[in-house]
Amino acid sequence: MWPRSSVRLLLAGAAIAVTGLLPAKALRAEPAVGDTVKLPALTLLDGRHLPADYYHGKPLIVEYWASWCPFCARQNPYLQKLVPLARSKGLEILTVSVDRKESAARDYVSKHSYTFPVAMETPELRGLFGKRRVLPQIFVIKADGKIAEVIPGEMFEEDVLDLIKYAPGKPG
Repeated sequence: MWPRSSVRLLLAGAAIAVTGLLPAKALRAEPAVGDTVKLPALTLLDGRHLPADYYHGKPLIVEYWASWCPFCARQNPYLQKLVPLARSKGLEILTVSVDRKESAARDYVSKHSYTFPVAMETPELRGLFGKRRVLPQIFVIKADGKIAEVIPGEMFEEDVLDLIKYAPGKPG
């Protein structure tokens, strides 16, 4: 049996959640389709500093990955194939490494000659996108900042390449 104080605390938390005193986003681990997100300022592995409004008004593919993830190792070459096509069509790509050491991400990117932009996960990004429960994971963000898709897990090559549909002027 639970102590009375624990039951009261549990009931109080449920009451706060039900009455809407907590924002709905506080109850979710990650943003969902239709949510609006605004990325924080970022520093990429190549040293570039991107201001918080860098991606404003641009469609964006955000992929979470790790150097030790076998599913990421299979998907990242497909994402790399998307990079030149996306650049030519105005679709932005940002990848976020959840590696604990920046050197692991840097070595992985160098070893595979990847050219997609890479940021390390930061507390600000974790607050925005939540804690990863699956890798890789893709968030598709439309130019208006709304999440169009959340895609957990490894994707087939044709599905990764099909993300070009979110480029400006394309149906999405």
